[in-house]
Amino acid sequence: MAENYDVIIIGSGPGGYVAAVRASQLGLKTAIVEREHLGGICLNWGCIPTKALLRSAEVLDHANHAKDYGLVLEGKMTADVTAVVARSRGVSARLNGGVGFLMKKNKVDVIWGEAKITKPGEIVVGKSSKPVVEPQNPVPKNVKGEGTYTAKHIIIATGARPRALPGIEPDGKLIWTYFEAMKPAALPKSLIVMGSGAIGIEFASFYRSMGVDVTVVEVMPTIMPVEDVEVTAIARKQLEKRGLKILTSAKITKVEKAADSLTAHVETADGKVQQITADRMISAVGVQGNIENLGLEAVGVKTDRGCVVIDGYGKTNIAGIYAIGDVAGPPMLAHKAEHEGVVCVEKIAGLPNVHATDKGKVPGCTYCHPQVASVGLTEAKAKEAGRDIRVGRFSFAANGKAIALGEDQGLCKVIFDKKTGELLGAHMVGAEVTELIQGFVVAMNLETTEEELMHTIFPHPTVSETMKEAVLDAYGRVLNA
Repeated sequence: MAENYDVIIIGSGPGGYVAAVRASQLGLKTAIVEREHLGGICLNWGCIPTKALLRSAEVLDHANHAKDYGLVLEGKMTADVTAVVARSRGVSARLNGGVGFLMKKNKVDVIWGEAKITKPGEIVVGKSSKPVVEPQNPVPKNVKGEGTYTAKHIIIATGARPRALPGIEPDGKLIWTYFEAMKPAALPKSLIVMGSGAIGIEFASFYRSMGVDVTVVEVMPTIMPVEDVEVTAIARKQLEKRGLKILTSAKITKVEKAADSLTAHVETADGKVQQITADRMISAVGVQGNIENLGLEAVGVKTDRGCVVIDGYGKTNIAGIYAIGDVAGPPMLAHKAEHEGVVCVEKIAGLPNVHATDKGKVPGCTYCHPQVASVGLTEAKAKEAGRDIRVGRFSFAANGKAIALGEDQGLCKVIFDKKTGELLGAHMVGAEVTELIQGFVVAMNLETTEEELMHTIFPHPTVSETMKEAVLDAYGRVLNA
């Protein structure tokens, strides 16, 4: 007889395991199905290990510019890539075991294998097609395996994988995805990065810090195309100052492979084609949802462009089946997945006043050097929407803390509705802006107006003061510029 649960979650990434924890907190008998490793892509191959790599790159950058801070270090600092990668993998392993601990603490059963939905309320778990990587200390309360399981509510949280362009598919040797880029056996001398979204530009920044000759090729007119163009222009200037080569309005049409190198044919907007030879190439042209082999077609779950279609509470068109995170579409961000998981489970549990996920208030962060962070509408999108706006800006060059840090190249930009004072968007580039953007997210979530932000006291000296000064600038009241 099949074991029955209130909620079964397929996938243990940020969305899945957080949903499982919240479901258990609400008294729901919960199980989570995982085919490979607890924590999913973000913890094991994405958000967390890349930040560990980028931290090593940041320390190396500071060491090699010690003289800018009045310090003397003998010789040029270099990277031991094996040790850098080992540290990154160690960080992931520690957190992987932590997810297992959370499953035990919250009495969530872990089912190892691959799940297929056979009908609403039922899944069959078969043998995993991937090697199962259990926590260093297998600590879940009850580990289960292949079999049939039932639940009134099934949540799909299977995440996404790298997208591949026809004819330029990653091969694991010369053309990498982020999997190979995260654990190189040795540093290449030269690298092409195809795509300048968050994944592409972060790896470009990391490898440049490691001393690699890096060329970024982006099909759109600007790097980081989803960001405000004024912010990306500053980021591009700083990245190029660090030695990155960046080609925009350009696309790779063909790749010729040699024994240990490749040549990319790059077509620019004017129709001209240039050839760029490098040791390796990273394909960073986006990700696609893992919707295959889940039985979605058989049960009639609606999908669109490789993602499951949901409402603001994670509901699909089939009663009792839900989806959260990357598999449910953009923005494909871990924190969006976590929030969707909590919202979905609280709605299932019947909690009052559960608010649908508002994708317009999901912040985006890119951890290159300089960092980029944003929330809400860009200036261009606000104008396209027909909003009458006020725009405020404040340069890091006029901020005391940024100058003291030696990080004075940055900008804080805010966009308000001229009539109501509603904060429509905020966009930042510079030191630690990924830690600052949450201030604007909180403001937007509380429906804060410009007047309330102006009356908020920001501590001095901090980089956060650029946030208030940008607000003041939008209304002609800037104090320090």
